[in-house]
Amino acid sequence: MTAIVTLLIFAVAIAVMVVATARLKVHPFLAILGVSLLLALVLGVPLADIPNVLGKGFASVCGGIGLVIIFGTLIGSVLERTGGAVAMAHGIERLVGRRHPRLAMMLIGWVVSIPVFCDSGFVLVSPISRSLARRTGQSPVALALALAAGLFASHVFIPPTPGPVAAAGIMGLENELLLVIALGAVFSLLCLVPAYFFAGRIARRVQPVEVEATQDSSQEDGTRVGAGWAFLPILVPVVLMALGSVVSLLKLEGAGAALITFLGKPTIALIIALLCSIPLLVKRRMMGQFSDITQKSLMTAGPIIFITAAGSVLGQVIVASGFVEVVKELCGSLSVLGVVFPFLVAAILKSAQGSSTVAITTTASIMGVFSDAGSMMSALGFTTPLSAALVVMAIGAGAMTVSHANDSYFWVVMGFGGINARDGYRTMTLMTLIMGLTAITLIALTAAFV
Repeated sequence: MTAIVTLLIFAVAIAVMVVATARLKVHPFLAILGVSLLLALVLGVPLADIPNVLGKGFASVCGGIGLVIIFGTLIGSVLERTGGAVAMAHGIERLVGRRHPRLAMMLIGWVVSIPVFCDSGFVLVSPISRSLARRTGQSPVALALALAAGLFASHVFIPPTPGPVAAAGIMGLENELLLVIALGAVFSLLCLVPAYFFAGRIARRVQPVEVEATQDSSQEDGTRVGAGWAFLPILVPVVLMALGSVVSLLKLEGAGAALITFLGKPTIALIIALLCSIPLLVKRRMMGQFSDITQKSLMTAGPIIFITAAGSVLGQVIVASGFVEVVKELCGSLSVLGVVFPFLVAAILKSAQGSSTVAITTTASIMGVFSDAGSMMSALGFTTPLSAALVVMAIGAGAMTVSHANDSYFWVVMGFGGINARDGYRTMTLMTLIMGLTAITLIALTAAFV
């Protein structure tokens, strides 16, 4: 089978996956798993090996990054249900003040979406956005777009949000989450700069629509828990992972160093973060609801883990089929694209089927583990933790390019942000395009120098 034929088969497989999810509404788990099986058969993986290949890919996620996704989702659910997310929003609003309302909403979104899904985050915080617009006389459209941009940026770039944390695990960076968090924070903030100015400019041309009044959770919940307690579950794991990285970098030894290394492992750090969220439940007298919160969190995390596992199966099939050898033959051409290659794959998947998480996990699975000599990562020269983390960033940038009518977040922003659906493409869609292109430009420049 020639290289061109192999590439065409791979392109058709991606197209089938997109059509199945976007047009036929097949669940991404079944679509990715089905395409993986067909690809294994067409590319000549021995029949006797296929069950082991499928099982290996699935088990690698459940035994690795699965717990991180579960605990991250559970922490977000606790912050959402107890009003902790709103408390964080109020804390940032007080810090930034009325003089910079657009900046306040953007930073609020950026922080809230680290533990909470961007869809839920927008619904939770949009009452604050409308209230701030009334108090400052600012355009509610500008503030809604600023909030949407902040939420979306951290949603695709910063663990423990499920998409980027799954990508890190799939690509062998589960013990380098601090590096991914640091890069995600930098690039997500940088891509918000053009979004900040765009939101202010486009809002002058868009007439806001009246949003039906809803219960203002900012008044009900935001006064019941302190911002300090709300920020604790986010800051604690970052500090623990940072200390663990320092111990590893300095090659310290002894019982104390071993303990810090243990506490700095992502799974352990997030378990401790979950314990730090318990005071929020106690303060709100909601400990009796903890079981229900956990149950719903598992129902949320389950599909993400399954989709991630299906994506890992696809990655294993790509390795087992010898597809990477074809890529190596064409490495001179593809290496010119560098990190733009995974960006384009993620952008195509995102634009076609709407889900950023599916786009991130699927693209990460195609790229594979950076330390595996038989992976796409290795074929394209991404063989160090830093280069692999930059690929995770490139995938995140692609997964925000673009949000339009097939994306549920698009409709949440339109509905709760007071933006007419007809204006969606020149506001939300154009803004996410600008953010994605800005991010990949900066990521590509960084990759070129490191």
